[in-house]
Amino acid sequence: MHPRPGNLRAVAEQIELATGLRVQILGGNLVMSPTPRGKHAGTIRRLRKQIEPRLIPGLAPYEVSSIPMGDDPDDYCTPDLIILPDAWDQDDEWLADPHDVELAVEVISKSEKTRQITDKNSWYAAAEVRTLLVVDPRHGRWTLFTHPRDGEYLGRLDGSYGDELPLPEPFGFSLDTGCLPTYEDR
Repeated sequence: MHPRPGNLRAVAEQIELATGLRVQILGGNLVMSPTPRGKHAGTIRRLRKQIEPRLIPGLAPYEVSSIPMGDDPDDYCTPDLIILPDAWDQDDEWLADPHDVELAVEVISKSEKTRQITDKNSWYAAAEVRTLLVVDPRHGRWTLFTHPRDGEYLGRLDGSYGDELPLPEPFGFSLDTGCLPTYEDR
């Protein structure tokens, strides 16, 4: 099967089945990600352990849940961690409404290129995801994006591992980034 308008999702699903790679469609392009390395998965686990017990009632963290771009279910992204209303537990859909997303977390893979990261950040802003946290174990840095408007985030807070990471409402607490692992240079 060859990608063409209207069947990208079918192609993405076939690639996932055949290879085990995570496939997303961002801006009409197939984007494949390898299975996360241990430190990548460990970063997600450590963030989830800090966030989950402090969430207000009605919110919950999810992994392997996708969100679409507006009205286009064939253009979707799967963040590493996503905070949604806990009613998601009972939903039969596979795409969560981007307006329901309180926080999307992306952990940068060791092999990701700057252009891919920038494109993905812009995608989240265009989808109007309220808050995006990008964690970069390559450099021990993080960026919190808020207030999406017209395809870009107006708010941006940068920090290094060890800096307190304050999450906006409805969270109202900070994350410890000093416990996050970094990738080793080869």
